Amino acid sequence: MSVLAAAGLRLDAGPVDYALLAVYFVLVLGIGTLARRSVSSSLDFFLSGRSLPAWVTGLAFISANLGAVEIFGMTANGAQFGIPTVHYYWIGAIPAMVFLGLVMMPFYYGSKVRSVPEFLARRFGRFAHLVNGLSFALAQVLIAGVNLYALATVVNLLLGWPLWVSIMVAALIVLAYTMLGGLSAAVYNEVMQFFVIVAMLVPLTLVGLHRVGGWDGLSTRVRALNTDANLQLHAWPATNLTGIANATLSVLGIVFGLGFVLSFGYWTTNFAEVQRALAARNMSAARRTPLIGAYPKALLALVIVIPGMLAAVLSPELAAYKASGGTLDNGVTYNNAIELLIRDLLPNGMLGVAITGLLAAFMAGMAANVSSFNTVFTYDLWQAYVVKDRPDAYYLRVGRTITVLGCALAIGTAFIASGYNNIMDYLQTLFSFFNAPLFATFILGMFWKRTTPLAGGIGLIVGTASAVTIDQLNRHHVLHLSGQGPSFVAASAAFVMDVTVSVAVSLVTEPKPDAELVGLVWSLTPRDTIKDSDTREDAGWFRNPALLGTGALLLAVALNIVFW
Repeated sequence: MSVLAAAGLRLDAGPVDYALLAVYFVLVLGIGTLARRSVSSSLDFFLSGRSLPAWVTGLAFISANLGAVEIFGMTANGAQFGIPTVHYYWIGAIPAMVFLGLVMMPFYYGSKVRSVPEFLARRFGRFAHLVNGLSFALAQVLIAGVNLYALATVVNLLLGWPLWVSIMVAALIVLAYTMLGGLSAAVYNEVMQFFVIVAMLVPLTLVGLHRVGGWDGLSTRVRALNTDANLQLHAWPATNLTGIANATLSVLGIVFGLGFVLSFGYWTTNFAEVQRALAARNMSAARRTPLIGAYPKALLALVIVIPGMLAAVLSPELAAYKASGGTLDNGVTYNNAIELLIRDLLPNGMLGVAITGLLAAFMAGMAANVSSFNTVFTYDLWQAYVVKDRPDAYYLRVGRTITVLGCALAIGTAFIASGYNNIMDYLQTLFSFFNAPLFATFILGMFWKRTTPLAGGIGLIVGTASAVTIDQLNRHHVLHLSGQGPSFVAASAAFVMDVTVSVAVSLVTEPKPDAELVGLVWSLTPRDTIKDSDTREDAGWFRNPALLGTGALLLAVALNIVFW
């Protein structure tokens, strides 16, 4: 019996709940089987043949992010820190998603690359490409382990199986449909999973708010249970989230460390997300993919953060754990916030929808990691450096084989994730290691044509080393940062050091000729190459990327004002 089950956290599911789960799994595997029929080449398997409409890729773009990062991590953050968690959405996502759609996607999609590392290869050459390919593959396996761990805990709570058995079963489920249909299976399942997840979160939020007497009732309970209640009920200055006592420095950490470096690093260079836009049918659809996704992303904050806050006041176990400052060993952690709320609020039938929503979220997240891992490994490592110039069918077989390896490695990394009481602490640490330096290299290379190939590779190495150094200094109490402040500082250090070293190296090494940088550097790319398609299906003012982006930014500003 697992620790969670022994602590009394089994979900009391009934026949109706299990029937809903069975229907869901039949649909998931059915979609994978149908998608397999359309896979005849490696492009079909890895990028869906670049044939998907914008609304499909837009929802898949968000659903791929709705894994453990959101459902476990953000509800855990909501339980621990309260409203300041919304910064991961309105500051730490929307601006970067708009930038990706308006500025970055024309370069990605227009260059016809199959992965983010492949774009890096064209801009900087083989050294930077190899460094990024290896670091990205490692990052995806580590993050897939987080989603797999979260998925396994739900299986554990349902059936009481040992955690290691739950992890193995959960991995096999995701492996089955990803192996069958590649990215198409993952994307279409992610669209279905998006609606299943929303069907879980909205009723859970409404039922919880009704139980406590609405927002005013929740505020009253938070004030009664927490000494830092005002910080938990307002978005700014979020000193409890950053662990930075000075309000001005806390805001600076959020705006620069989270809002710029971590956010732009994640959303603009994370291939697990960008891959969905690369699967779009044309340039216009590719640009609109993250912009369409920005609207549900902004609103999802309300039905993810608030349930975390509700769990912290409605669950006796979690309330006791929080009151102890996270030191009480009563079998729960902040990661259990969403499961505790489901257990305490939802009756049979609705419980089945909620459990299905959890499974959908974690499967979507893990599938996104695994599908991006198999693409980068096959194209950017195996084909580029190990076995070259083989028929396309060979690389398709390699892609399917490496999908199995990715799931197997994720099983191992799932046990690393199980050691954290708030998964977001672990995830933000990983993002500071891998995404922050990559964004620095990308942004410098895209807007400064003088950036040289050697600078690209060395900058990535130094940036990653800087983030790891900050993390280790904090772990060994040389620095004294709490909350998620260490990852904000580490990301900032990675960005600054990457840019500094890259500029210094570029000034003493030879850049690529201008002719080789057309389409890869802003100043050398003709504007007509980044215009939207004017085909009939993409016509209409409401499909204008600039308008969609502006609307998303205004929505984020309005929500910030409401929860100031």
